Amino acid sequence: QVQLVESGGGLVQPGGSLRLSCAASGIFFDRYDMSWYRQAPGKERESVATITRNGNTNYADSVKGRCTISRDNTKRSMYLEMNSLKPEDTAVYHCHAHLWSGSREYDHWGQGTQVTVSS
Repeated sequence: QVQLVESGGGLVQPGGSLRLSCAASGIFFDRYDMSWYRQAPGKERESVATITRNGNTNYADSVKGRCTISRDNTKRSMYLEMNSLKPEDTAVYHCHAHLWSGSREYDHWGQGTQVTVSS
């Protein structure tokens, strides 16, 4: 059974920092491209950052320079270090695993962790 479990969310003041974690089980983690998505109330889900299985990274313009995505294949885990947080970063953050294998696509999502940025 595939599981992606996020942790590390919480309430933080503007300008603060958080480190989100995603622990994976039931998949060959090192074969997957991993991403963080977020969804704020009343808004569509958006991509925050991606780290490929080769370690290449990509960030949304809204978080570039403030966030760092990383992964530890030995721990089957992915992380998102978020700094200089803003109220507009408030959202549920989801972990996503994606893989193309042959002609088959594999897509897995975590339940999410709430990040609230407020004074």
